[in-house]
Amino acid sequence: MKSCLADYGIIFFAGILYAVALKYFVLPSQVILTGTEGIASALSYYFDSYLLFILLYLFFQSFLLVFAFWKVSRTFAMRTLIVVVTVSSFLVLMPELQVADPEPQNERMILVIFGGLLAGVAKAMAFKRRGSTGDEDIPAAYFAMKYLKPVGYIAIFAAMTSTAFGLFMDYLKYGELASVINTLMYTCIYIFVSTTTLNNLYRKFQLTMLSVITHKKDAVGAAIKATSSHRTYTVQQGIGGYTGEAFWMVRTIITHEELSQFIAAVEEADARCFYYFENIEGISKGYYIAPIG
Repeated sequence: MKSCLADYGIIFFAGILYAVALKYFVLPSQVILTGTEGIASALSYYFDSYLLFILLYLFFQSFLLVFAFWKVSRTFAMRTLIVVVTVSSFLVLMPELQVADPEPQNERMILVIFGGLLAGVAKAMAFKRRGSTGDEDIPAAYFAMKYLKPVGYIAIFAAMTSTAFGLFMDYLKYGELASVINTLMYTCIYIFVSTTTLNNLYRKFQLTMLSVITHKKDAVGAAIKATSSHRTYTVQQGIGGYTGEAFWMVRTIITHEELSQFIAAVEEADARCFYYFENIEGISKGYYIAPIG
């Protein structure tokens, strides 16, 4: 019960944090957001209407939440709904506050970078508690489970269409190629900062190979299987180049999210073992990762 309440508390805070990122940093800098948020932000910039962004945001999220319910999970959809409602409510309720001058010659870069950091942290917090901030994070969760790719990488593809639309609207409004290029540069910085922050903090779909050098292969293998029923391991025999002693190398592929649990289990099974881990790319689609939500 306490764990569930903590989850919802963090989900609620993630919504507040994302609303702060949007209202005080991202939207004032007029960068183009990813996914349908990008379409909403581009139209709000064109018509100079903050309210239009909120209305379009809610409109698009309603369809994406249905997708989340059917394609991801009910828990994921419900927790995402909480974030969406929180974001839209605080976008309306929070007071107007200019934290920096958004003009390019002043502090626009600070707004973009800090807004990207806050957005990435909010997204990671929501994902870790089996929810999301909505929009492109919803299909990102679905495709991450299907193709075993980090959610931040998949979100980049959602940015392509919205960025193209936003740049088109920017050109219609100002009629200057320089303005389009300027918007593109700041948008790319925002996307890079937010997705990098998300991928560094939320590592569910990032894989690593844990290698354990031990004399107790059976105990280490049993610890791996006991830690997760979905994980197995391979064993290789070797000889130490310095000591000439025989040893066993036990290897398993796990996610970064599972890494700390497996290291603790391995150390308990053999306190004198030597282990190391390394990131890996590309794996069979048959590899199991627990669904989000």
